[in-house]
Amino acid sequence: MNTNNEPTLENVNLDFLNKKAIHSFTPFTLLDYPDKSACILWFAGCNMKCDYCYNPEIVFGKGAFYFSEIISFLKSRSNLLDAVVFSGGECLIHKDIIPFIKLVKSLGFLIKVDTNGSQPKVLKKLIEEQLIDYVALDFKGPKEKFFAITKADFYAQFLSCFDLLQASSIPFEVRTTYHSSLLNLEDIVAMQDVLLELGYDRNYYIQNFRNYQNTIAPLPDSQSISEKDIHQNMTKIIFR
Repeated sequence: MNTNNEPTLENVNLDFLNKKAIHSFTPFTLLDYPDKSACILWFAGCNMKCDYCYNPEIVFGKGAFYFSEIISFLKSRSNLLDAVVFSGGECLIHKDIIPFIKLVKSLGFLIKVDTNGSQPKVLKKLIEEQLIDYVALDFKGPKEKFFAITKADFYAQFLSCFDLLQASSIPFEVRTTYHSSLLNLEDIVAMQDVLLELGYDRNYYIQNFRNYQNTIAPLPDSQSISEKDIHQNMTKIIFR
């Protein structure tokens, strides 16, 4: 575990410990935090309703675990896990997320946040207080299709989150889920161009939609794409 730069808990109100915001959690993963062992906290609720979302039960669900229960679990894994992944749903929409992350960070864990990019004010505070160590930022689609895909008007907020991360020293990645009825190859090229214009020189991760999943909206089968279909105009597109 990382024990450097752990925040103090002075002036942190811990009343949130008796609240529920976490729908479920994955106790162990080697896939979600690069080169680290981690657990994943799945926060209930989301302010986007993407048609292809694999987690409708989380997006429309409610918290099932008290924050205090999660803290007890994490204390029992203090020498077994390196990191905690905050995911969802959208973890940053919860008003107690900052004090909770501060508490988890104080236990010595690395913190990764998976976010849809809709909460730049929260992200800015987390960066300023040095509470996060890695971020995965979803790039849902080009500006012209963003609302149709997400059912929310957060494209400007996504750009703000990107700018915050780009200006910081925090390792981060940008990722996109590809469904052929929502995006096409021209869209991916346009999204690459946006990232390139913004100075992004890291890996761009694309996940092909996995057919036969329970999703928010019924969708036809997606036709997957691969590296041979994509013009590489940036550092590297990596398929997951």
